[in-house]
Amino acid sequence: MTDATSRDGTRSGSTAQPVGGAKGPDELRQQIERTRGELGDTVEELAGKADVKGRAKARAADLKDRAGAMSVQLRSSAAHAGHAVQDKAGRAGRTAHHRAGRAQDAAERHAPPGRARGAVRAGFGHPRAVLVAGAAAGVVVAAGLVRRRHHGSC
Repeated sequence: MTDATSRDGTRSGSTAQPVGGAKGPDELRQQIERTRGELGDTVEELAGKADVKGRAKARAADLKDRAGAMSVQLRSSAAHAGHAVQDKAGRAGRTAHHRAGRAQDAAERHAPPGRARGAVRAGFGHPRAVLVAGAAAGVVVAAGLVRRRHHGSC
């Protein structure tokens, strides 16, 4: 792929200066060095464009960096939301505890004396047990009503 040199000393298809334009060997060497440098830059650019694998790796690294930054941002947002939920839950818990305390005080003021008062206090300490006992009592009452209706119609 050599360029043809015309009669006036210029190469066809080239932007280089005329071949015979050098005034001496030193100037000719400088022109050669400049041309080599330009050629090296051009070859590097072409090699970079032709290196599909290298460009793909660079793109993947860029996307990985972006994903990492986005992950950090999402974690920060999630942590902030988590703290906000914890604060709200804490406030709701304190409010419920305060209301339960007031309800317990009211129940104690109106509670019957003796063993019933102790049962009420135990119930406030173990609300699940009270719910289970209440549900069991409800089932017993419902079974009694069903039995009464069934035997009453016979």
